[in-house]
Amino acid sequence: MNDLISIYLKMMVLYTPFFGLSCFLAMSREHTQAERRHMAWRVALAVLVSSVALFLFGRFIFMLFGITADAFRIGAGSVLFLSALAMAQGKTPVENKEARHGIVIVPLTIPVIVGPGTIGALLVMGVNQTFNARLISLAGIALASITIGLMLFLSDRISRLLGDAGLQIVSRLTGLFVCALAAQIIFTGIKGYY
Repeated sequence: MNDLISIYLKMMVLYTPFFGLSCFLAMSREHTQAERRHMAWRVALAVLVSSVALFLFGRFIFMLFGITADAFRIGAGSVLFLSALAMAQGKTPVENKEARHGIVIVPLTIPVIVGPGTIGALLVMGVNQTFNARLISLAGIALASITIGLMLFLSDRISRLLGDAGLQIVSRLTGLFVCALAAQIIFTGIKGYY
């Protein structure tokens, strides 16, 4: 149970839910509440499918390109750190163009919720795990994806509760946590390399 909670919390930090929530609200302003709620579950499903695919096929990607897991940890941690630094500074990676068009996969799922650093972390997570550890990780990913969908589903209520300033504060704090997680991934990669 502790492993499941740990994976769930790690995925919630990687998915940067409040940053995703603020982007979701900004990009879906012209949609009705019913459309936003439907979109929320589509985003959650897209996050789940893309995350599970990256987690399960990470080992094959490493073998295919001849990249070591430690080298990928260093690279993915660096990308995650840069993304988190931008988030902590309040910068947004996407613009609000074509808000009425398909925003579920791009940009909401990728790169807002499942960004380059999260992709790297998922690829690394799937390497060298036992079968039971893989099942626990998949359960944690599924729970985190459902939580993301629930947050987006309740986005109107959360937005009213926190307000714009509250969402910005929480997004920036999330950025700091992601910076720390990125540093840990980089240090693990460096330690494993040497």
